[in-house]
Formats: sequence, C-alpha cells, structure tokens
Amino acid sequence: MGLRAEDVFRPGAFPEYTYISRKSAISDLPYEFRLMQAIKVSGFLTSLVGPSKMGKTILCEKVIGFEHIVEISGADFDEDTDFWKLVSAKAGLAYEGQFASEKQIPSTSDKYTKKETFSLTKDKIIEYYKENDLVLVIDDFHYAPEGKRMQIAQQLKDAIRRGFKAIVVSLPHRADEAIRQNADLSGRLSLINMEPWEVDDLKEIAKLGFGKLNISIEDSIAAQIAVESLSSPQLMQYICLNICTMLEMSGEESRQIRQEILETAYHYTTANFEYGDVVSLMQKGPNTRGKSRNTFRTVNGEEHDIYELIVKSIAENPPIMKLKFEDVKERIYRLLADDSKKPSPQMLRESLAKLKELLYGREDIFKVLDWKEGSLYILDPLFLFYLRWGGAHQ
Repeated sequence: MGLRAEDVFRPGAFPEYTYISRKSAISDLPYEFRLMQAIKVSGFLTSLVGPSKMGKTILCEKVIGFEHIVEISGADFDEDTDFWKLVSAKAGLAYEGQFASEKQIPSTSDKYTKKETFSLTKDKIIEYYKENDLVLVIDDFHYAPEGKRMQIAQQLKDAIRRGFKAIVVSLPHRADEAIRQNADLSGRLSLINMEPWEVDDLKEIAKLGFGKLNISIEDSIAAQIAVESLSSPQLMQYICLNICTMLEMSGEESRQIRQEILETAYHYTTANFEYGDVVSLMQKGPNTRGKSRNTFRTVNGEEHDIYELIVKSIAENPPIMKLKFEDVKERIYRLLADDSKKPSPQMLRESLAKLKELLYGREDIFKVLDWKEGSLYILDPLFLFYLRWGGAHQ
C-alpha cells in the first residue's frame, strides 16, 4: 500500500517523510548538530529559543529520540508546584508512596503491620535520569509564573552540575531572562537561537511531501503556500494536508495542484483553529464604561473604531510577524477613506499598549501579540493565519 497524505504531512507530530534539516545562519551548522553538541557538554544547560510553531520540539525529538525525552510544559507549573515531584512523575517515577511490613509477635498468633512512607530524594531522581539517558525538555518555559521561573533556574543550576541533562525551550524576547540573565548560570549555558523558517525551506516540505504522493506542484505555488505559512513548518504541513484532502474529496484524477484551490484550502485550514474569541476581544477592545468610541470611515464605506482598525491592519498583505509602528500606522491609514479623519500616532500607540494589556490579562491562548519598544510582534503564526483566512474573512 502506498503512502497516505496523513503519513506524509503531519502538523501535530514528528514528520518522518517531510523532515527538513536547516542550517543556522550565524554558524552555518545544522541545528541538529548544534543541539547534539550542546547536550554532550556535561554540566551545561541548553537554552533553545525560537518563535512559536517553528519546530523546536520536533528538533528535540529528532536529535534525542522520543524514548529519551521527558517533556514538561511551563504551563504545568503554578507557584506551589514542587519541581522535583513533577520531574519524577513525568518520568514515571513514584515520588512519594507507602509500603507496609507485617511482623509476627513472638509466641502469639498476633501480627502487626507497620506502614512506612518514602519520598524520593533529588539525588535519586537525577541518578535515574542519568542511568536511563533521559533529557528533561521544558517546553513553553515562558508560561511558568515569573517567580517560579527563577526557582526552576536555581534547581537546574544545581542539577546540571551533577550531570543532569536539560533543555529549556522558550519564545524570543520573552521570559527566558530567568535562564539567560541568571548570573549563576553564566558560562554554563549552551545558547541556540532558532531563526524563523525561510520561504525556500518551507517550499521543500511541499515539494518533498507531494513528490512522495506523486502529486505535482509548481515552484511558484509551493512558494505562495510557504509565504502564507508565516515561517511555520507546522502551518505548512497543515495546509498541504488539507490540499490533499480536498483533492481526494473532489474525486478528480488530477495529480496536480492548481492555483484555484489555494484560497479554499486556506479557509479550510482555519476550521480547527480556536481564535474566534481572541479576535472578538481584540475588536471590542478595553471596556469604555458606557462611553462611545470615535469611529473612522474606511475606503469601502464601513465605520470602524481604532481597535477594529488595528485588527484589520494586522491581517493586511503582506503577512508579517513583526511590524514597526510606522508600518502599523501606514496600514491603518491605507484602510481609511481619503476624507476620513485619521487616528493620531499618540492615540495609536496608547491603543496598542492597552490591547497588549487586555490580552495579557487573559488565558495563554490570548497572548498572541506583544507591543514592545515601538514594534508589534505577532507571537503566534496560526493566529495571524486565522486572522487572514478564518471567520473574520468569511
């Protein structure tokens, strides 16, 4: 039996047939080599930083192997979580327990049972990890509470000195200060910055995958899908898988991907993305306590307030994950009718700051953007893709 589309394109799992190795622009060494090298250095903690949905976890799986990874998410921690208790539980070790011993009382038929409790020590857990060649991978480290991140860094500092192996994975310009700026860890860190994927690397996923399925794709079409994938291999896998599903459902014998189906494939891809509430919250903006907001008239005659304009401007072409303030302003002004009043730069800056504050007061799925030092960062490529092709567009 030949390969099926779902074997080839795997957005949520290790892509056995469409794994693409990339080189780091800085060192010109493959990321796999750099991670392997980092893990081999005893007494060092590895800090792997890169944008969301970029394949950081997939890289760890490729280099270390599933059976040797113990994965924890920063979201697993709250202020009271016992670090070593969690680390042992995730490796399948009982951290605490009881055992009973029964004894016969001499020259009687009575027995008594003594219950004793045990608790694993940190040393035993470290030993277990070393004996079994396990590597702790703390994914989404930025989701752990701020105070907890410092504590985790302290625990890791002590553990790596004893040969414990750990990788901390986080987003750029967010929350890895606890690791990278920790004086105690200076000189004991292997730093790997994963750069966003280039269009040419993403194109390879489509060309390799469709080739395995005997479906032909022109270079220009692969490039268009790559641009929409916003430097995310996961999103690229998703779109390619949906294109296959559409080809299957159409029942056509055609083994070629045509331009016409791309937009429909993009729409279909957003069907399972849960960003509807995020977009609604952003469009509503902060509570105005009964006061109505100023609206501005767009080129197509609609009236929108500043928050609706910001959301619209982010979705404009070309799709970009980092916009300077001038870009945002330019995009908003382009949306407005010539005779409409324009929001002032001051108003726009304040609204961006309020929008960030509004999103950061909510659950993690809402933390899709960051407004920092005069730039607007879109942190989640799947969110931007949804904004361009999902509910808001239909």
